[in-house]
Amino acid sequence: MQEPQAWVPTDPRSRPSPNQVVAGLKGVDEGGAELVQLLTPEGERVPDERFDRYADDITVDDLKSLYRDLVLVRRADREGNSLQRQGELGIWVPLLGQEAAQVGSGRALRPTDMCFPSYREHGVAWTRGVDPTELLGIFRGTDHGGWDFTGKRFHPYTIVIGNQCLNAAGYAMGQRFESKVGDPETGEATICYFGDGATSQGDVHEGFVWAAAYDAPLVFFCQNNQWAISVPLDRQTRVPLYQRARGYGFPGVRVDGNDVLACLAVTRWALEECRTGNGPVLIEAFTYRMDSHTTSDDATRYRLADEVELWKLKDPIERVRVHLTRRHGVEPGFFDGVDGEADALGERLRAFCRSMPQPGPERMFSEVYAQASPQVDGQRDEYLEYHASFTGEEAS
Repeated sequence: MQEPQAWVPTDPRSRPSPNQVVAGLKGVDEGGAELVQLLTPEGERVPDERFDRYADDITVDDLKSLYRDLVLVRRADREGNSLQRQGELGIWVPLLGQEAAQVGSGRALRPTDMCFPSYREHGVAWTRGVDPTELLGIFRGTDHGGWDFTGKRFHPYTIVIGNQCLNAAGYAMGQRFESKVGDPETGEATICYFGDGATSQGDVHEGFVWAAAYDAPLVFFCQNNQWAISVPLDRQTRVPLYQRARGYGFPGVRVDGNDVLACLAVTRWALEECRTGNGPVLIEAFTYRMDSHTTSDDATRYRLADEVELWKLKDPIERVRVHLTRRHGVEPGFFDGVDGEADALGERLRAFCRSMPQPGPERMFSEVYAQASPQVDGQRDEYLEYHASFTGEEAS
């Protein structure tokens, strides 16, 4: 196991005022001296001695592909948000602003790696080949997630905060027990996504303990978007989140979560550590939630507009676009083409959502187990009998 990074106390001169703390402004404008960044908000490529080699193979075509992912993922997210506002979905969980953290880390995974999301990882789902239409049923209340969890290596969404860390720890321990760790070429790893709010949950810490005790090949990927619904990060921790890993005995790294290239490189490194037996690893992707927590939340009630405007300057998509234009001379036609793809995706999502079939009442019982269960069958029969007791509009 590697030595955790040394903790450097915060310079007292940088401490926020009481008003800044109340407003949640502490630490939201800068990521700190140890922030890993390869692409600045101005689109400039900057060197990093430790992580450059994990991004050196990225070609211009790769960058264009990452840009395309970012744009399409954002469009899918915005369509989901709009569909909820139009009454087509019961709720939507926006990812606006977190596209780079999700696309960069997701693209670092191999097909054999396993992924455990929370409920906001629409961008990671995209990188695992899950079509956005397969997410809509969850938020319309007609499905629990219909993709092939084993084939996609993408676990169902977890609504309970932090619970997926326990599931991921158990899965990663299994990978180690089954000797799927050690070979850098064939080794497997697991990645688990959660937010800064989840770090206050016991399940996350239990996951840390178990993963550390068993050297599990598990990358804990925390998207620190600064707000746990209406609670700012300052109310949850006295140290940067990545430094908490030190207390459990494994490395922690803070990466610019709005930098898709840095997220890709750092996650590649972390996965390599895990595949070769040096896991677990904690990655804190320092990013920002540009929208509300969910469509049932109003972020204007608890955070300042200036804070949002500040983060708009660090937009994860614009910095890649600027880099491609200035550094590589990519023509406007490419960006127009991606915009056209985004429009087509949006149209497809709207058409699918409005024609989505309403499942029958037996649906909630039909996919519980692979084989028939007398207990579940009994519950189904009892519920269908109860449901049949209603007539006309009552039954609809």
